[in-house]
Amino acid sequence: MQVIEFQIRTRQHNEMIDITAEVESIVEKSGTANGICLVFCPHTTAGLTINENADPSVRRDILTELSKIVPENDPDYSHSEGNSAAHVKASLISSSVQIIIENGRLLLGTWQGIYFCEFDGPRERKILMKIIEG
Repeated sequence: MQVIEFQIRTRQHNEMIDITAEVESIVEKSGTANGICLVFCPHTTAGLTINENADPSVRRDILTELSKIVPENDPDYSHSEGNSAAHVKASLISSSVQIIIENGRLLLGTWQGIYFCEFDGPRERKILMKIIEG
């Protein structure tokens, strides 16, 4: 199957956006019964993760703790664009997630969702997907 691309518009400098429904829709439209869904972020200041989607405070807590670990304006940063914190956070989070597809559905846990993590917004971003049957 080909690479599928979709766009996302972020609205804040740091935010986590639930993209589970979009990914599920693409998997459903593909007609794939069993396989792997690879979701990839081709940006160096954003990432993807799977985490709880039942309580929105979890997203806030993750962003709060990442900001404590990786402050925005550390005087030791040397990257000239001024977005070193975003690069570090993106590396900590990851640029891709993989989800098993079984019987045409993503095998996410009861409370899990797929999140696009923005660390240098607001921006227009793209997300790439590849569905591998098998």
